[in-house]
Amino acid sequence: YEVVTITGDERGAGTDANVFVTLFGEYGITPKIHLASIEHDNTGMSASWFLDRVVITDVIRPHLRFYFACNNWLSKEEGDGLYARDLLASMDQMDMPKNKYIVSVFTADMKGSGTDADVFINIFGEFGDTERCLDSDKNNFEKDSEDKFTIEAPNLGKIRKITIGHNNKGSSAGWFVEKQVILDDMGNKVVYEFPINRWFALDEDDGKIQRDILVGADQPTLEGGKFERGLTDIFNVEIAALLSPLSRVTIGHDNDGVSAGWYCEKVVVYCPFTGIEQTFPCGKWLDEKEGDGLIERELYEMVSLRHRRQKHPWSLWIWTTDMPNAGTDADISFQVYGEKNKSDEIRLDNKSDNFEQGQIDKFMQVELPDLGKLTKLRIWHEKINPFAGWHLSKVTLMKTLTKEKYTFPCERWLDINEDDNEVVRELPACGDLIYRLTVCTGDVSGSGTDASIFINLIGDQGDTGERQLINCKNNVNKFEKGNQMDEFIVEAVTIRRIRRLRIGHDGKGGGCGWFLDKVIVREEGKAEAHAVEFPCNWLDRNEDDGQITRELVPFVDGQRLYIGYQITVKTGDIPGGSSDSNVFVKLYGEKGDTNKMMLVVSTNNLGNYFETGRVDIFTVETFDIGQQINRLMIGHTNKGMRAGWFLDSVQIMVPVHGKNYMFPSHRWLCKDEADGKTEVEIYPSEILEMEQVMNYEVTVVTGDVMFAGTNARVFIQIYGEKGKTETITLENRSNNFERNTTEIFKYYFPCNRWLAVDEDDGQIARELVPVDEAFMRQDEDEEGTSATLGLEQKMSTTYTLKIKTGEKKYAGTDANVFAILFGEKDDTLINLKSCKNYKNKFEQGMINEFIVEAVDLGDLEKLRIGHDNSGSSGWFLDWVEVDAPSQGQRLRFPCGRWLDPGEDDGAIVRDLYPADLQTEVYTPVPYEIKIFTSDVFAAGTDADVFIVLYGQNGMCTLQKHLCVNKRERRLYFERGAEDMFIVEQLEDIGDVIEKIRIGHDNRGTNPGWHLDRVEIRRQLRKGKGSETTIFPCERWLAKSEDDGETVRELVASDIITQKLLRDGTLKTTEMEVEDALEAHGYKVSVRTGDMYGAGTDANVFLTIYGDLGDTGERKLAKSENNKNKFERGEVDRFTIEAVDLGQVFKIRIRHDNTMVGADWYLDQVEVQDEDTEEVYMFVCERWLSTKKEDKRIDRIFYVKAVIPYHFTVSTGEDRDGSTTARVYVIVIGPNDAETDRLWLDLAEGKKCFAAGGMEHFVCYGADVGEIKRVELGHNGVTPESCWLVDELSVAVPTKGIKYIFPCKCWLAKDRGDGLTVRLLNVLDSSTINIIRKVIYSVSVVTGDTQYAGTDTNIFLTVYGANGSTEEMLLPKNGDFERDQEDTFTLEIDDIAPLKKIRVRIDGTGSRPDWFLDRMRNLTTEEEYLFTYENWLSNTKGPKRTKVCELPAVVDDEEMVEKTTYIIQVQTSDVGGGTDANVFLIVFGEYGDTGMLPLKESTNRNKFERKMKDVFRFPDMLSLGELSKVRVWHDNKPAPGWHLEYIDVKDEAMDQTFRFPCDRWLAKNEDDGQIIRELACANNDSIDLSDKTEYEIVTITANTDNASTSENAWIVLEGRKARSKEFVLENKKKKFLGATDTFEFSSKHLGEIAGICLGHITKDGKKVKKEVFWHVLEVVVTEKEMGNYFFHCDAQILLAAKKDQFQTFECYKSVESFASKVRKLVPVKYEIIVITGDVKGAGTDANVFITIYGVNGDSGRRQLRQKSRNLFERGQTDRFVVEMLDLGELLRVKVEHDGNNSNCGWFLECVEITNTANSVTTIFLCGKWLDANKADGQIHRVLYPRY
Repeated sequence: YEVVTITGDERGAGTDANVFVTLFGEYGITPKIHLASIEHDNTGMSASWFLDRVVITDVIRPHLRFYFACNNWLSKEEGDGLYARDLLASMDQMDMPKNKYIVSVFTADMKGSGTDADVFINIFGEFGDTERCLDSDKNNFEKDSEDKFTIEAPNLGKIRKITIGHNNKGSSAGWFVEKQVILDDMGNKVVYEFPINRWFALDEDDGKIQRDILVGADQPTLEGGKFERGLTDIFNVEIAALLSPLSRVTIGHDNDGVSAGWYCEKVVVYCPFTGIEQTFPCGKWLDEKEGDGLIERELYEMVSLRHRRQKHPWSLWIWTTDMPNAGTDADISFQVYGEKNKSDEIRLDNKSDNFEQGQIDKFMQVELPDLGKLTKLRIWHEKINPFAGWHLSKVTLMKTLTKEKYTFPCERWLDINEDDNEVVRELPACGDLIYRLTVCTGDVSGSGTDASIFINLIGDQGDTGERQLINCKNNVNKFEKGNQMDEFIVEAVTIRRIRRLRIGHDGKGGGCGWFLDKVIVREEGKAEAHAVEFPCNWLDRNEDDGQITRELVPFVDGQRLYIGYQITVKTGDIPGGSSDSNVFVKLYGEKGDTNKMMLVVSTNNLGNYFETGRVDIFTVETFDIGQQINRLMIGHTNKGMRAGWFLDSVQIMVPVHGKNYMFPSHRWLCKDEADGKTEVEIYPSEILEMEQVMNYEVTVVTGDVMFAGTNARVFIQIYGEKGKTETITLENRSNNFERNTTEIFKYYFPCNRWLAVDEDDGQIARELVPVDEAFMRQDEDEEGTSATLGLEQKMSTTYTLKIKTGEKKYAGTDANVFAILFGEKDDTLINLKSCKNYKNKFEQGMINEFIVEAVDLGDLEKLRIGHDNSGSSGWFLDWVEVDAPSQGQRLRFPCGRWLDPGEDDGAIVRDLYPADLQTEVYTPVPYEIKIFTSDVFAAGTDADVFIVLYGQNGMCTLQKHLCVNKRERRLYFERGAEDMFIVEQLEDIGDVIEKIRIGHDNRGTNPGWHLDRVEIRRQLRKGKGSETTIFPCERWLAKSEDDGETVRELVASDIITQKLLRDGTLKTTEMEVEDALEAHGYKVSVRTGDMYGAGTDANVFLTIYGDLGDTGERKLAKSENNKNKFERGEVDRFTIEAVDLGQVFKIRIRHDNTMVGADWYLDQVEVQDEDTEEVYMFVCERWLSTKKEDKRIDRIFYVKAVIPYHFTVSTGEDRDGSTTARVYVIVIGPNDAETDRLWLDLAEGKKCFAAGGMEHFVCYGADVGEIKRVELGHNGVTPESCWLVDELSVAVPTKGIKYIFPCKCWLAKDRGDGLTVRLLNVLDSSTINIIRKVIYSVSVVTGDTQYAGTDTNIFLTVYGANGSTEEMLLPKNGDFERDQEDTFTLEIDDIAPLKKIRVRIDGTGSRPDWFLDRMRNLTTEEEYLFTYENWLSNTKGPKRTKVCELPAVVDDEEMVEKTTYIIQVQTSDVGGGTDANVFLIVFGEYGDTGMLPLKESTNRNKFERKMKDVFRFPDMLSLGELSKVRVWHDNKPAPGWHLEYIDVKDEAMDQTFRFPCDRWLAKNEDDGQIIRELACANNDSIDLSDKTEYEIVTITANTDNASTSENAWIVLEGRKARSKEFVLENKKKKFLGATDTFEFSSKHLGEIAGICLGHITKDGKKVKKEVFWHVLEVVVTEKEMGNYFFHCDAQILLAAKKDQFQTFECYKSVESFASKVRKLVPVKYEIIVITGDVKGAGTDANVFITIYGVNGDSGRRQLRQKSRNLFERGQTDRFVVEMLDLGELLRVKVEHDGNNSNCGWFLECVEITNTANSVTTIFLCGKWLDANKADGQIHRVLYPRY
């Protein structure tokens, strides 16, 4: 921005004070400046200043010019005494925006409330802010007064807040502001109120003398919080404005107290009005002594963690009556009922002054769910307090948003000694009712009880809540044995019809067990006949099922209406995590919710409940709360010695609904931990489908005769029409049920198979399945034939089980293990005894394999696995994998748990369910395939015949071999034979079989085969019957017959359908296939590379894939044009016949590695569809070899493009944070375009994503455009696979962008929110611009010379016209062998066109010498060739060098020429010269020379005082124009050196470049640097007063009506000046969809920032109709400055005058080399390095930095200082380094040398300031540079974050 100040024409208007300006704008594409604040510091002799106006110009967009009128003094003495003013912007210089604000301030009427201090106010609006001192001369701000002030200021727009305060001067500075400050905006006619009512005094209130106040509200201060380590503090904050959703929050503290420093993890803000909960991560210190020293931070939301809660805010007012002793000290609880729902029980903590006599207590933040219209309120208190009695007048509830209000009158006591002794009252919104209860105790031994009994009646409209049954109306001693009937009365608001009741006791007392026979409920005033009876039985821990609370339903027709919920509670495995408190749970469903249910009797009965690391299982029976559980509440009563509890997770199984709910918690429920809560609501993270079961109540009546009872284990299995139950053990009960069959079907069980070890498949046992009678009879009319039933009698199914025992200590077992597979059709028991691969089974870490034969079970639904607990029985099972080929399923059943009575939940049998992400599933269909061999001479074959079936849209089966062994191959496919095969292991390809591929392997004695036809039959999907498709062939499949093909593709001709009718007969229909697929011919051209050894004699196989299918693998047997196939440099042509493939998109090509010369260099493959004439090109340029490159002989090539994505994943430091699961990423762009699931598979040797580790991956995926979201997940489902992700970064090098997503959350089933998938939003990420890369294919050819190959490391540096790359290590896939071509895909900076490369070897390895023949770089546009044909070696070849530079050759033309550089070094006449070794790098247009050691001088003693040394470097590649040299020495003996200048002569150009220095290179002189960069002095600076030439190129669109016959005109907006209007004259038919060039002479404008473009008539006549010129792009070139590109793509309207035009901004500029060189001036850079404040963060290693800018790089500089211990934990180190101006900084590379034992280093960030222009660039790191931590790297490349 250019700022121009105009001082007014007044006497004494000038100032010698320091003037400051602050600009206020908005972010956006075209920022507009709203406001400027200008002030001075009142220093100097004459500080007063009369400012007329300020003009500010956006230099990048010169047409944006803003005028700020002032016309006022900035002076303490003149005018209004202000020397800081806010000025408002205007685009019109005549405009002077002003506004008046009237401020009214009220001082309170209390002692000492007035102030003598100077009061100020700062008003903040949407356009800026203004600060004013409120005049306090005339005794303003006195006690009980109102003061008014008028403020003139710019129009600030809508006012958001004010800051008001004083400077604490004067004798009584303290000030109390009453009520509010009123601000009257006169210009906008708005009045704002700012409530205050607080002290502004150091010794009152909170000690503040300045406050920020929002409109209508106080700024929230978080008072009363603990802010202790690991705790969560919760605050209710009220402000007047509804801000949710928030954009950011500011949090800070006042730094008061002894330990003020605070580490804030995160802030979570929930707004009840919108229901939005937002998370603002912090994870930083707010401490002056830690980190960056800030005690206030702005936090931004992590959008992907945003939640919406479904609750509404209400305000609750409670009136206590004005009677004596009406108040209470007890805690009050209430519950609200509505037509839709009811609330939870809500407790109102009784602070000392609540619920007092005659008082109204207001609770403003009560959250209730959507209840609909309210019907009643229940209110009660804890009677345990001595002063608990309470007389309640009424309760009101008001919905905050809608102001909907309900009043609930009471006017009664809640007191055990008053009224009716009740402490529970139901307050109606409709009439009261009285319910009479009769409780009948049974007549069995021990049936009575002394425990406290409670009851809850539940009806259609709510419930009564739990009521203690204390006042019995008819018996003094309640609940005694002997059918005693006790009567009680319950007063409640009507709950309509009673559906169920809940009754129970507290389990206290010696004989607390109780046999409750029944409960009878009757409404007062209704007849006995209307009473409802609720039967029950034992409520005793030691009887029946051990429950002491039951939910009872009316006895109607013998039906019980409740269902069972199995609740599994896992206590966390952390110290102190167990609890001895009473735990309760409450479930919420779509139909309603349960009561709080105490978990007192567990099913797995582990003795002590809720112990660390254990799992407790409870079964509760309650009414059905709906098909879906929405949430649960779980907590404890906080009683007991160790009440605090760490709850890991809850799992709820509802067998009746077939659902399994996972509720992760992983948090404390403890008064002294985290947020202090002892109860919490949890939402399900996952709902799994499980087997749905029904509740059957089994009643067993044992006869009343002697010895009728039994102690044996009794089993029951129930059979029905739909199947059977499992075997159920009835503990100590008998069984009297037999199977009741209601209908008899007649079935046949055919076999037609051998039961013999040496026949068929060797099985001696078979399971037979029934078949309908009609199918048995269909062939009976044919004499002597039996039914050929293939499909109808499907064979048994083979299942392969793999069982993985965990890696934990003592994980193995010697017990007998069994498994039961449950399918949708049946189940089967398997004893796992005979393991295929290990004799000693189930050992730690082992995978055991078992093969099982069973009848087809259908889709597998679950697996039950367990053991008999014999031997050393404890077993940790990791997973079970079941491979069911007939199902086409390989299912993984994860377990990750102990089967051990002493671990986990003590279970030794577990039900496992398949995990979706780990399951490979395809749908199998059985096919009956009949093969008809022709009846011609030698038609039969002994070869191995295979078949593939194709459906629509390219769906196909896998290739299936029809014969199992040699014996079958000899038996089948004889002349004239008909062979039938039943094939189960094939995928479902849909309803239509469009084609088949059939062929053989051409082996055996008589492989030639004449196939007549193929018939394929399968069962109908609907109804009983089958469909047969006929595929005629009538051709040879033989090498020596017909066309020599052994594979044919056959198309369907006819379809025969057989359907079973209702009368039991079979109907047959036959039809021809219409629109059968056409056969296409595909011409395949295969080009073998032209290099030594490229040809192959191996057998080559090709598969072509299209969107309609594939050809299957075809052998490329007979070349149409070469007798000897696949020879060096040759093209071989083949024709493949196949059914139409559609659009071809990939090929697979391989060879079988047979014969001596198997290695093959494949150049390219071209596929042409003869019918459509479309050509598909596949560029290969790779070896298919087991010895070369990546040693692969099988490759896939694609037509469609993919791009690389670079992923870096950091795992958190938590001890359980690592995972062995398989991790994936899906990248999602606009319109939900997404990549495939990209699996991040770890490198060999790495087993897991380790805690604290960092892993890097490169994956290729579809280009989705601009990234919007990233899905990160893994396939683990067991507790072992939990993973704490710290951060994910996604870099897209081809776009030059990197996204860093902070994650800091668990991906785990049992941690965090229970999700193993996280959707990361790009709004949460930091975006960094990185170097844009282009994908190159690089081929390296090693020479054909003895010992030419090498195993050394080879490095490559590439130089282009637009910069150079860093040195890259070529990835080694094996060694670089003699006469071998190795191909690499490299990501290279976008620097094209390429000029040269530098190749370097490091001489390591056993064969350090290398003979390099040539290199090729291939892009999509052109090919660059680099030829060397020489040794890189210190011992071989004429050059004896390990480095070479090769010029790029394009179309036989070298991009750079050879030259000799003569370097003259002039040592100054200062000091004594140097004996150190001196080195030099020369930089120019085409890169640099690399390091040149200055050894061979014309003088024997080099670098002596006043001496000139000349060095000659022949055979160098010319750098073109030179820009700078970097010179340094190694500081060896007598190192100090004063260098005067260096001259570099390019002999080819015959030009000398001068690089002046005149500085020391010495550690003890000058600035202590021994490295200097010297700029070239040849380029004179541009005289901007001179004229220059501008070339303007316009590109007109190549569309209809884009061109014009009229003229155009242009104005160039430069940063120095604006050009006149240039007319682009339309001579010779320009602007006709082409590129047109114009040249103009003009004054120098500086850099071009924008253009104005117009379209004008040639003769100035009026325009009669709308005419446009469609311009695509304009390029402006100035030779000295560079090129400026303007993307227009706009329609320019024709006009008669130059008053209509469009403006365009420069989107890209390419600076000329000369311009870059002129900017190279020495600049001092301040480098600040901040070491992190974590354990072991400091380093003693030597640290180096390389800084990269648009003008080049700094070279590697060591960061050192004398006598200072650098880079210590939490330390900030500052360095000043001089180097040539780098321009805008792009990145830095920070590294250390790893020396010293304490070399690991945690680098927080680097800040670099250019001291010449004071621009600071911050490079955040926050990572380790440590060989033993994170990713093991000791260097980091950091990019700036803006």
